[in-house]
Amino acid sequence: MRIQRALAVTALAAGLTATGLTGSSSAASAAYSCPVGNVCFYSGSNGTGSRCNWSADDPDWRSGSVVCSWSSSYPVKSVYNNAYFDVAYFLGASYTSYVGCTSLGDSGNLVGDYKLRSHDLGGC
Repeated sequence: MRIQRALAVTALAAGLTATGLTGSSSAASAAYSCPVGNVCFYSGSNGTGSRCNWSADDPDWRSGSVVCSWSSSYPVKSVYNNAYFDVAYFLGASYTSYVGCTSLGDSGNLVGDYKLRSHDLGGC
């Protein structure tokens, strides 16, 4: 019985590794921690570093309803859109100087050094 149980555990571990569901992928997805219904921007790549998050549009990250304290000093390196709409982001206040768009449920790194200042949910 013990041998069968040990073989079953070994087979399960091998199956998880074959499908890519190992501890390292769990750690990678944990880096993109973002509340449901929010868009999150990070100072580090792959959802690491400092995080600022919103559940609505913000025309000015430096003086809006949510102030992102690091956004004027450090560029945004990654984004996770866990909101209910696509999100467009901009270098300027009031949605000026478009940089890019991230679809609902997507995450990733930004190529370049962008000190973002506003975003528009549903603006893509």
